[in-house]
Amino acid sequence: MTDALGTPVTLILTDIEGTTSSIRFVHDVLFPYATKHLAEFIRANKNTADVQAQLQATADLSAEDGDAVAANDIDGLIARLLHWIDTDRKATPLKALQGLIWEAGYRNGDYQAHMYPDATACLKQWHDQGLPLYVYSSGSIYAQKLFFGFSQDGDLLPLFSGHFDTLVGGKREAQSYLNILADLQKQHNISAANVLFLSDIKEELDAAKEVGMQTMWLVREGDIPMDAEHTVVKSFAEISI
Repeated sequence: MTDALGTPVTLILTDIEGTTSSIRFVHDVLFPYATKHLAEFIRANKNTADVQAQLQATADLSAEDGDAVAANDIDGLIARLLHWIDTDRKATPLKALQGLIWEAGYRNGDYQAHMYPDATACLKQWHDQGLPLYVYSSGSIYAQKLFFGFSQDGDLLPLFSGHFDTLVGGKREAQSYLNILADLQKQHNISAANVLFLSDIKEELDAAKEVGMQTMWLVREGDIPMDAEHTVVKSFAEISI
């Protein structure tokens, strides 16, 4: 475990799964819901602009993979998307389509997004203190907004100043955090050291730390690693800013 925070934190960037919210909600509720409804949703909405755009993106990505599926081959595209789900491929068009399907579930009241009570309390406190809060998740920005907008603790979306997803790059790549920092600096007078990144994944924290961000490792279950290169906490309540 490293020393406590040094340079003053003036902006917080947070992950979602395993950090603000339980991984179980995403894996046990959201993912199965999207998988179950994906085929019927695409067939019912294939002529809408949003779905057409993601189907074209799926076709384009399949071509880049060397196994092209035509943009008008709906069955083939559905099969490819389901294959990406089976192989845990974090493909941007898949994430976007999942977000559209999850919206229907949220609006139908089929579920509400899980939040750890300590995360909700601290996010509200930091927001009230004037700290800008941002999200960086592998889920699409659209899905992130649905998540916080339909949480079990109510609409938390107003707490956040902005969102980032895999369009800026993979979460385990240092360049992604440089891309995020460049965007943040358009709106805030900050350096990398003023940004605190919260995550439950060591490799993500490694990448953020590599570019100079401060980091905290959320280990909500299990033993705290003895040789961690990041400050380790069990909950947001242990974070002092």
